[in-house]
Amino acid sequence: MEEEKWGRRIRAFRKLKGFTQEGLARELGISVSILGEIERGNRKPKEELITKIAAIFQVSIDELTQDYVRDEVR
Repeated sequence: MEEEKWGRRIRAFRKLKGFTQEGLARELGISVSILGEIERGNRKPKEELITKIAAIFQVSIDELTQDYVRDEVR
């Protein structure tokens, strides 16, 4: 998935679930600057981090990648 799409999806879920960047970064064990880079599309999250994000948001990895899958099918 493109970094920008990951970032948009993660940011959207973060806001939907009521997390601040600081709170989510703390839960993930990463710095706010790294989370910011991911949300801006400047860094692709590693698979392990994607798994943690999905667990924290209580969504499936498929839900996090929904837009990506749709784009790939087109």
